[in-house]
Amino acid sequence: MKKTLVCFLAATVMAPAATVALKCGGLLDVRSGRVEKNVVVLTSGGKVTQAGAAAAIPADATVIDLSGETCMPGLIDVHDHLTSDPQDAGYKHLGVSTPRSTVKGVKNARTTLRAGFTTVRNVGADGYSDVALRDGINDGDVEGPRLIVSGPALGITGGHCDETMLAPEFHFTAAGVADGPWAVRAKVREVVKYGADVIKVCASGGVLSKGDQPGTPQYTVEELKAIVEEAHKLGRKVAAHAHGTQSIKDAINAGIDSVEHCSLIDAEGIALAKQHGTFLVFDIYNDDFILKEGPKAGMLPESIEKERQIGKLQRENFRKAFLAGSKMAFGTDGGVYPHGDNWKQFATMVEFGMKPAEAIRTATLSAAELLGMTGQLGSVEAGYLADVIAVDGNPLENIDNMNKVRFVMKGGQVYRNDGGGKGR
Repeated sequence: MKKTLVCFLAATVMAPAATVALKCGGLLDVRSGRVEKNVVVLTSGGKVTQAGAAAAIPADATVIDLSGETCMPGLIDVHDHLTSDPQDAGYKHLGVSTPRSTVKGVKNARTTLRAGFTTVRNVGADGYSDVALRDGINDGDVEGPRLIVSGPALGITGGHCDETMLAPEFHFTAAGVADGPWAVRAKVREVVKYGADVIKVCASGGVLSKGDQPGTPQYTVEELKAIVEEAHKLGRKVAAHAHGTQSIKDAINAGIDSVEHCSLIDAEGIALAKQHGTFLVFDIYNDDFILKEGPKAGMLPESIEKERQIGKLQRENFRKAFLAGSKMAFGTDGGVYPHGDNWKQFATMVEFGMKPAEAIRTATLSAAELLGMTGQLGSVEAGYLADVIAVDGNPLENIDNMNKVRFVMKGGQVYRNDGGGKGR
């Protein structure tokens, strides 16, 4: 597996000035799917104040020259695991402590931010390591995306979100395990108490867990409804891990806000999702990584075989769901593959039916809608948070240009500027 050396001492962060003017060679309008040439974006107080070719640059503004790049909104990944790494797959993850995974999260958060992802929903982390990471980023202790975190994922005893790789004499149960409607309500209250912004629930078996099958339902509809009711009452949305056909329908009927993976969704499930306004989150890139690199990373042979069985079906069903007009948001399952490679999913989405503008829209406007942040994230417009990135070339002409991030601004603060293009 390729290892990336990250030099923290070389990091240069530019704090928000009174007014910053970005001179963009092009600006991607994610609503129309067009690139407008020679646009000025003005930011102040962490927000965009004006964007357009006619925007006048104030005399006291700090000017950043991005005339050789295409600007666009900061990207959003709604399914990531920043405190996990692929080299800790299989039995190796049993030796990773919560403090160690938190430190890994610091590295991965910076890598992900520099890849252009200014907002991430972290769905599942042991020991509330993602809560600590979120708070460290918010307090300015470390660099990373804006985080929406779940803490431990809820799951049944012995299911995908329990730990099934230890012998019985260890008597270990994962922190998110709860069985029965009242127990799951109590678990929702518990994870909210300790800092969860969103509730992650495992409605089906999984690929990288031991002893279960992706298509097998786990939580019952009664339990899922209890989780959703309790979470929504407390102002939290719910994301359901669900590969299986029936599990997907159960989650949608229970009122889940987003279904993750969706591998074996059928026509009825797609229709149900459209009827309920449920977001579908297909992580269709990482099949490539699991099948090619998984054995070297220590993934269990049974996990590799499960991926062989459902990976191609997931991609075919992604195409069907997209063509049917489903609501879709961009989620990659980062941590299964190396962090910073999130962009590779854009190319896979284009390969399986989307136009580049449509794929990018899932990681901007659509993802913002799922997060409940419409009007704040997902577009470069007056009043939106000043999350702006810039890439070489035009990604609408070549989606691989999403790998050529040269500039990253989050909330008006510059975290990456490779060109160093700075005028007066």
